[in-house]
Parts: sequence; C-alpha cells; structure tokens
Amino acid sequence: MKIFSPAKINLFLQINHKRSDGYHDLASLMCCVSLYDEISLEFGTKRTQISCCDPQISQDESNLAHRAAVLFFTQLKKNEGVKITIKKRIPVAAGLGGGSSNAASVLLGLNRYYGQPFSTAQLMSMGLSLGADVPFFVFRKPAIATGIGEKLQAYSGLNPFPVILIYPGFTVSTSEIYRKLNLRLTKCKKKLKNILLKKCGFNVALHLCNDLETVTASAYPEINLAKEQLLNFGALGALMSGSGPVVFGIFSDVEKAKNARNALSHQINWRLFLTDMIVDSGVTLEHT
Repeated sequence: MKIFSPAKINLFLQINHKRSDGYHDLASLMCCVSLYDEISLEFGTKRTQISCCDPQISQDESNLAHRAAVLFFTQLKKNEGVKITIKKRIPVAAGLGGGSSNAASVLLGLNRYYGQPFSTAQLMSMGLSLGADVPFFVFRKPAIATGIGEKLQAYSGLNPFPVILIYPGFTVSTSEIYRKLNLRLTKCKKKLKNILLKKCGFNVALHLCNDLETVTASAYPEINLAKEQLLNFGALGALMSGSGPVVFGIFSDVEKAKNARNALSHQINWRLFLTDMIVDSGVTLEHT
C-alpha cells in the first residue's frame, strides 16, 4: 500500500497561554498543501520496521510513524508488524508537520488494510497521544484547531490558492521557539477575533497571522527576507508556518506563482516548492 502524506501550513496561529502540562493553548487555521511524503506499507512481518531515504530521519522505535504502527497494533490487540518505507520530500523540522503527517498516514493506512476497525475519532485520539498535530492529519481537511491543536472544527471558507513554500535551508527547534515566546507581545488575538467568532470569512490580506513568527524571525533574518521577496513578486500575503522556518506565499493564480518561483530560484540555500491548498478531504491510498 502506498500513502501520500501531505504537509500543512498554518494560515493563522494564535497562542493564548501556557498550560500546566507544558503545552500551549492555541487557535490555528490549518490546511494541507500538495507537497507529499510517500509512504509504503508492506504487510506480513512479525515486527514493525522503518526505513527512510533521509539521513535526518530516525529509523528506529523513536520515529513517530513507527510509534503509530506499534500503537495501532496494540489497540487492535494483534501481535503483528508492518514494514514502513518513507520517501521524504517534506523538509524536516520546518513547520510543515511532516512527522505528524507520516504518523497519521500510517494510522489511516493500517486502518484501511484491517477493514476500518477504528472510527476517525478513535484514530484522532490515538494520534493525540503521539503529538498535538497528528489528529489534524487524521482529520485531513481544513480546520480551526483549538486546545493544544486536538479540538478540530472543519472550515469551509478557503479557496485552493497556489502556494509557494520557501525552505531557507536550516531547521528550528519548536520547543526553543515556544520557550522564548513572550505572551504579552502576541498580536493575533485581536486581529482574529471576528473570524474565530465566525463573523467573517478568511481573507488572505487581513487574517494571516502567527504569534511565533516574531520569535523565530528575531533569530533568523531569512524569515522576513523570504516574506518580503514573496510579496515583491506578487503574493497576496506571506507568513511563516508553525514555528518555522518555512515561509509560504499565497497567490491569486498559478501563473503568478510560477513567475515568482522562477524569479526566486537563484537563492542558493533556498528550496522552493510550488503547491496548492487542499480544501477538499480524503486520504489517497494505493494498493500495489
């Protein structure tokens, strides 16, 4: 079985307060984009194994996709395993949720193979024990996430705009960015009040906002440079995704996005991806 495991962007990310368990309460509009890792599942093994073409990815029991498989079989009460092979395209530790997406994709793929023994809600609950973003990737449609990211409300007010992702060539520690966040300096709560109350639809020019962006950009000037370049070449809006460092630009049409990608391709350390926002739902599985 082959599974296409998508990246995500945060169209807004409002951080509210730190909880006693160390997590932060937040509100975020999340949407998958058409940049995929490819996951292959081979069945009939006695224990779960994992391999990946990217040397940055752990290939042992600590890998989130491996942990997802072990959890699935534990919940299913089956002493079985699966061989997981990940063809990595989503940059690692970049704010795109690649590891969480891989874990969710394994849960969805195993659930399909074994005849849907678990509901979506049950899979989302399993996913939450692995990471705060995993339930969203099980949900697989645009959603406003609250709590630590596990409370999801489907959001239908998005268009499938073309999106350019800029990966500037370095990784960022999410825990370090949250540690440096000064909640008194956050700005998204006021900006996003009406959309969270459902009093208006999402507007690219008005509602792109990320409370973590200032923290990451203060340490990495490339964040603001990438935003400026995307806007200079016609993006309707630009923002850092998650804790970074990937910056995305949303464009009105694919020709403008292609022109911007071509114009920015000279940046030596940047990797550019031309994608689309995925505003429908569903997981793509292929039996082979």
